[in-house]
Amino acid sequence: MYRHPFRHRYRPRDRRGYRDEYREDAVYILDYMPFGNPLDRYREYRSKPVAQAIGTTYFTLLEVEPYPGIELSIGERVELGPESKVRRIIGRISYEDLTSTARDNLEDIVRKIVGENERIFVEFFNKSGPINIRLHSLELLPGIGKKTMKLILEERKKKPFESFQEIQERVKLSDPAKTIVDRILLELRGEDKYYLFVKPPKHDIESKGIVYLGYLERLRYGHL
Repeated sequence: MYRHPFRHRYRPRDRRGYRDEYREDAVYILDYMPFGNPLDRYREYRSKPVAQAIGTTYFTLLEVEPYPGIELSIGERVELGPESKVRRIIGRISYEDLTSTARDNLEDIVRKIVGENERIFVEFFNKSGPINIRLHSLELLPGIGKKTMKLILEERKKKPFESFQEIQERVKLSDPAKTIVDRILLELRGEDKYYLFVKPPKHDIESKGIVYLGYLERLRYGHL
């Protein structure tokens, strides 16, 4: 049992010096470097234990420091709370900051998180709406065009979807979970101006013209 002061409600500085909120209850470890990351922007973490992780709530990429004497395992889920193995969140990182090991593990871990939150993502298929008169949120999912989007809208009017399996059967979408995973990976890589699920840094929204649709927040708090 690790009974340490809870520090994660504070808002540490991210890598570019901006303040941001890390409203993650837990993370999955993407890479653990017990001897430090030689490419880390912070000199002290080039020679001391550090890990790269992804949040289980909003898919925030983070760099974290474990408590002395605590080892982390790749793929391990670590709760952020009074008994956490994580001493502090160093800051938010970008996809470009990820090590090759972290990138190799990213897809599998995102898939695990999506599976753990199936209910929320199924609700996205049930409740997502148009972005403008020409584009619907569903069309941002890889492999979903106008025809499939219209079929989803027709089917959800008849009866809300209850699982990925039901979506697959009623809409003939081969793998709804993978469709969600692929979209999240695209957003983590910063390859579109629209963000359905990943919450981009506030300064990126302001400086890059990003459109944050915030579906995870809206679905979690019943704002749809």
